[in-house]
Amino acid sequence: MFTGLIESMGKIHEIQKEGSNVHFTIESTISDQLKVDQSIAHNGVCLTVVKQSGGRHTVTAISETLEKSNLGDLRVGDLVNLERAMMANMRLDGHMVQGHVDDRAQCVSIQELDGSWYFQFRYPQEKTHLIVDKGSICVNGVSLTVVSPVEDLFSVAIIPYTFEHTNFQNFEVGQSVNLEYDIIGKYFARYAALYIDQR
Repeated sequence: MFTGLIESMGKIHEIQKEGSNVHFTIESTISDQLKVDQSIAHNGVCLTVVKQSGGRHTVTAISETLEKSNLGDLRVGDLVNLERAMMANMRLDGHMVQGHVDDRAQCVSIQELDGSWYFQFRYPQEKTHLIVDKGSICVNGVSLTVVSPVEDLFSVAIIPYTFEHTNFQNFEVGQSVNLEYDIIGKYFARYAALYIDQR
């Protein structure tokens, strides 16, 4: 379980393919604090540390993970958002994030507003019931508040701190990002669907 508050950005140091799997070696300020078997979110994707050496750690993504997330688009030198699993005795300052990517979305516009930024994303239209105005959304592992959802579009507002400490600073129009919808909304939608089916 994660909170969507990014601890560090990691730089992709090496990418190795092995069959349908891909091993990513990442260099970051928290890599030396990790241990093998530990869960850590990379752009919002929960992955297991399989190797750790000094300021670098390695994780493995299987084919399903690569297909459902933007990890397969990563290249050496790219930045990824990193967050270790939350501890039970800490404040939940973001929202409950599982690290299980639901969809990919595409950045369709970036608007700078004298110190803050609005990013607009297009996502699958059949999932519009999972996004509500002022609700929570996780974009590339970052816990954010939905702004002005319209049909298959929604926006998020980014403050300078978030811009500087996440890979939002490198986003471009057309870029693919990982989405995880609010778990509470997903459960509610599931229960509602079951109730309607049983009527």
